Amino acid sequence: METMTTTELLYWEAFSLLTAHGKVMATETTNGRTAVILEATIFHPQGGGQPYDKGVIEGANATFAVEEVRLVDGVVHHIGKFDHGDFAQGEAVTCRVDEERRRLNSRLHSAGHAVDWAVMTANLNWIPGKGYHFPDGPYVEYTSNLEGLELDRESLRTELETLCNRLVAEDREVSVRFMSKEEMASVCHFVPDYIPEGKPARVVFFGDFGVPCGGTHVTHLAEIGRITIRKVRIQGNTAKVSYDVVR
Repeated sequence: METMTTTELLYWEAFSLLTAHGKVMATETTNGRTAVILEATIFHPQGGGQPYDKGVIEGANATFAVEEVRLVDGVVHHIGKFDHGDFAQGEAVTCRVDEERRRLNSRLHSAGHAVDWAVMTANLNWIPGKGYHFPDGPYVEYTSNLEGLELDRESLRTELETLCNRLVAEDREVSVRFMSKEEMASVCHFVPDYIPEGKPARVVFFGDFGVPCGGTHVTHLAEIGRITIRKVRIQGNTAKVSYDVVR
């Protein structure tokens, strides 16, 4: 296959868009797995601690069930099966994301950043690390100098839960902006080292609280619903905050 141009990620600016028109760039089959590549997509590929979307891509004479979505070298691969027919290169299609799955994943991802805000507001001076925003047990990890530090973990769990739900109750609007790594330092509590220098990257804002992020989110924080902090675990210099949203 010829080198593909980078797939335009429509969900980067319109993460509540669940239906959109697209254009087929190619269809490939490798090791019995079929992948459809589009010029632009509303399907979120797995990454950044968030699961992939599922859904369907519909053409004039074919329907493709999207079972998995992966990003490879800037190109989004929609992996699945044709219910019938096939797509032609250049064909116009309609994409439909599974709404229930997307909304839950977006709520969980937004709740993870609400935990970030709560940790910052509680003045814990923890540095955000890995975020796992999957339905089977979401959590956020932080690093800090925690050796020998005595913390009442139950009180801390309660405090973080209260702060998270206070933020949700404010129902802040969620927005995105693209900016350089240098600009992020003035609007984000923490800027990861992996953010590339010299080109715009995406920041998600809960009101005035900014987090570098490539995932999908709710449009207003009240959509998250109630957040529960299941556990705060500290091991060595790592703190793991496990959370969930009321389903």
